[in-house]
Formats: sequence, structure tokens, C-alpha cells
Amino acid sequence: MQDLKISKRKPSYPIIDKLHDYLSEYNRNIHIPIFYEDLLRFQGSIVVYDQNDEDTLWIRVYYNEFEREEIDESLKKVYTILHSDGNESIFPFLSVDAIDYCTFGNSKPFRIKIRNILNDNFTYFYVKIADASRIYGLELEHMLSPYNLNFLVNNNTLIEEHIAGIPGDVFIKDFLPNCSKAEKSQIAKEFVKFNERCMIRLLGDMRSYNYVIVPTHDFDHVVYKIRAIDFDQQSYEGKFNIYRPQFFKENIKMVEMVSDTFQKLSIDQYKIEERSILVKRLKSFNDRIGALLDCMEHDILSKDEYVDSLKMKIFEYTQDVKFKKCKTMGQILKSGLDFLTHNYENIKPNGLY
Repeated sequence: MQDLKISKRKPSYPIIDKLHDYLSEYNRNIHIPIFYEDLLRFQGSIVVYDQNDEDTLWIRVYYNEFEREEIDESLKKVYTILHSDGNESIFPFLSVDAIDYCTFGNSKPFRIKIRNILNDNFTYFYVKIADASRIYGLELEHMLSPYNLNFLVNNNTLIEEHIAGIPGDVFIKDFLPNCSKAEKSQIAKEFVKFNERCMIRLLGDMRSYNYVIVPTHDFDHVVYKIRAIDFDQQSYEGKFNIYRPQFFKENIKMVEMVSDTFQKLSIDQYKIEERSILVKRLKSFNDRIGALLDCMEHDILSKDEYVDSLKMKIFEYTQDVKFKKCKTMGQILKSGLDFLTHNYENIKPNGLY
């Protein structure tokens, strides 16, 4: 287990015209009535504590009466655009219960709590700065993971739907010790597949608080899935192991569980299964992912030294000379997905566990 170092502050990369065109083509680039900067005009705040009275690193923000009314109406509009057709007829039944702001991490998001006053059901969405890395990460997650993602972009503002689940660090601490042997085996399998998926699509920094565990009750057991919730570190870092969740100390309990549960043969089989599924997804999204990768190939998403370091490390892993010719992170990712498509059953395990 390594103590991997993440770059302290990843810069925010602008959205190039080519990416804007892509987002418009696939109905992600839509006019919204409020921008990230509008929410920064809060007048005061209080700390948000969890049920154990611990600081959540979120603050609840407040606006003057005139601005709050306008902001609430705009946020309701955003909610209806995100989840339906933008119809304002449901506005009287919606309440903006809270606007929270997080100063931790790169994205500094606002979290909006929307409640239906007729039945008290509520949900969240997030307002963030529209960093290109994050948008590429969201789109790749939408196409290459088992999960669809809903988000909107307008100029420099990104609206993301909430991904429900138990934060990985909370699950590992409070829930994992009480799981049965069969449940631990299933979670271990999911972690192997999650690790493989992140590595192949170059999604970095999957420490335990950057993914969630999603339990689903089947008729005779609980099925657990692992979902990424933070996409800031898509194709940025130069260290290959940062794209492999197994190497973060925060995930050591998960790695130990995999080692205690499976023999190497089973681990390799689950990796091959995940690669096979990724190839099928690549083929089903052929035109769309081709258009996205074309944007990434022409975009600057990292430092030159990070690109050089990563491409040489992957070249050592694959012995494919195409990686040595890459000049951008997008080219590295495209070369990696091409390599996967043609060699997914023969990629060497590399002793990951």
C-alpha cells in the first residue's frame, strides 16, 4: 500500500469550443437561469454538522430576502430542467429547503436541497464551476460505467444530479464490519471491477470519500455496487497508480478484503469480465465516445510533464509504441481504449493484488 500524493490544487481547465459543440449535440449544453457566481453572493453562513455533531465541511448559506426569492425561483427552474421538461406548473409544490457550500476540495460546490411540499420527498443537485476535466469525467462515466448521469452545462456553470449512496469511508468504518461473509465477497468483487474500470478510463483519486457504496435489496439478499462521485481528477495526474483505487491507504480495508476473499485466478477473471463489458459499452456508444475522445485529443487537460510520465508508464505496462507518440491526455486515453478493444482478454494482470 502506497501513500500516494495528489497534486495539491488541480487547475480548472476551460471548455473549448469543440467541447461546447459536443455538449450541444448531446443536449448537455442548455440555457439555465442562474450561474455559479450568483450563488456566491450570500450574506452569511452557519456550519453544517452531521448526526454525531461532527463538522461536515459544508456551510449553510443565507441571502438577503430580495435575492433569496429570485434565487429560489431560478433553482426550481434548474431542477425542472434537470429532471423533466422545465415546466413551471410544479413550482408551487417545490421548496428550496437549503443551499450549502463546501470550501473543501477543488470544485467548491453548492448543494441544493429541493423538497416536494405535498409529500416531503426531497432530492439534491449541485452547482459547480464547469471545469473541462470534470465534464469529460462525467461523460465517460455515463458511457463506460453501468450508470447513467444527468448534468447540464451553461457557459462556466455545471449542474450535476446527486448520486445517492453511502460514502465509502463511512461504509468501511460503520457498515463493512457487520457484513456477512457472502456480502463481503460480493463487495470485494465489485471493488476489483471498480478498480479496473477507473484504471482503464483514467479516473484518478478514488479515495474512499470519493465514491459511494449503493446497497440494493433483492428478494433474498442485498446487492452492493460502487459508484464514483468525484470526477475532478479525470486524466490529469502523471502517476499511473493514482488511477488505481487499490493503492490509496484510505482503501486498505477493501484491498485486504479482496486478498482475504479471492485467489489470484478469481481476481483475474473479474478483471477480464470488466474489460469485456467496457468493450461492449465502447461499441454501443461508438459515435458518441468517438466524438468525445476527438475533443479530448485536442484539449489541454494536464501538464506536459504529467503527460510524458503517464504515457511512458503505460508503455512499460503495454509495450504498445502508440503511447510513446501521445502528446495529450486525450490521446493517451484514446490509445488505452483502442488497446483494450483489441487485447482485453490478453492484458497482463500486472500483479495488482
